[in-house]
Amino acid sequence: MDWDLLHRAVTTIGKGVGTTLTLASISLAIGFCLGLGLAVMRVSGNRLLSGFAEYYSAVFRGTPLLVQLFLFYYGLGQFDFVRDNPVLWWVVGGGMHCAIMALALNTAAYTSEILRGGLMSIPTGLIEAAKAAGMSRVLRFRRIEFPLAIRQALPAYGNEMVLVIKGTSLASTITVLEITGHAKRLMSQTYAIFEIFAIAGIFYLLINTALILVVRWIENRLTSPGR
Repeated sequence: MDWDLLHRAVTTIGKGVGTTLTLASISLAIGFCLGLGLAVMRVSGNRLLSGFAEYYSAVFRGTPLLVQLFLFYYGLGQFDFVRDNPVLWWVVGGGMHCAIMALALNTAAYTSEILRGGLMSIPTGLIEAAKAAGMSRVLRFRRIEFPLAIRQALPAYGNEMVLVIKGTSLASTITVLEITGHAKRLMSQTYAIFEIFAIAGIFYLLINTALILVVRWIENRLTSPGR
């Protein structure tokens, strides 16, 4: 084994860890907020809001994330109103911003379905009891519906978080130098395909293993007696 190559690969690919974590964390934060709003819309009983949320979910879950990335990064920039608008161009004109937007919008669709399942799993009796106690809709959601939905949805949402971490690798296709981006650049210089991408895979494995352990710890805390 070429130890110089190994050291170079670990050092170079390691530079992309921060970018990968930044992509994933910001995308998950935005996507969770959007997904929660969409989930509430789905169960609201309003046909217009529910229809919009359902259509949004179908579009983003039914098309590949890579296609969405290309449409946002290469497609939207062709429109004059996007290029002439400083805010829109700031979003789609840079690879990092565009990747965050695509990942956030994509994970929002999956998150909405996960949270919707959690909200629908709440026993009707609890909701009726809260209504009888005079709780407002907002208070009922904050104290009863949302905490119970999170407990039910956490295992599935943990899987979605792992998928987002892996999905950040596609950002390398739009010039973002995260883990895969640095690996591809180094591969083009050394042609050591197996060694470099094996190391990249190990980085992803370590990140996702740590994430899974954290999610399991939170899940145990939420489901332990007396909590």
